[in-house]
Amino acid sequence: MSGCSGHGGEEKVTFPKELVSFIDEWKVKQGSLIMILHKTQETFGFVPRSAAEQISQMTGIHLAKIYGVISFYHFFKTTKPGKNKVSVCLGTACYLKGGGDHIESAREFLKIAPDEVTSDGLFSVEEVRCVGCCGLAPVMTVGPDTYGKLTKQQLPEIFEKYRARG
Repeated sequence: MSGCSGHGGEEKVTFPKELVSFIDEWKVKQGSLIMILHKTQETFGFVPRSAAEQISQMTGIHLAKIYGVISFYHFFKTTKPGKNKVSVCLGTACYLKGGGDHIESAREFLKIAPDEVTSDGLFSVEEVRCVGCCGLAPVMTVGPDTYGKLTKQQLPEIFEKYRARG
């Protein structure tokens, strides 16, 4: 996570009416911050710094508390994901069948570190706890597509397919 420091060049995001209404409805409820952050991430694909600042202004919750929640829960992202979000399962079955190696191989092949996006903006790689396909372990998803019984040798072909689509 990139913390609370400013992000050079990040634009201020505009909240759609649905998000504003959602925040207005939830801000008066106890423990509402997680719900608001989920809705924000659903809207933008991540929680941009300017969105966190707007949430702070709209709810009266200190920005430090918002970032405390964002950094505590690994689900929340502060960087925009790649066009093709790659999720490598590290649930028990997948982990035991090499999921940890696959995440390293995927990042190595794409030449990115955790929380980075490829220079062409096409890929980001994250680890997830379970995708619900334990019988197909190890599993990786690329957007809505699932790849089961995955081997390291399949990774280049899978990524090239998405790269060709642009």
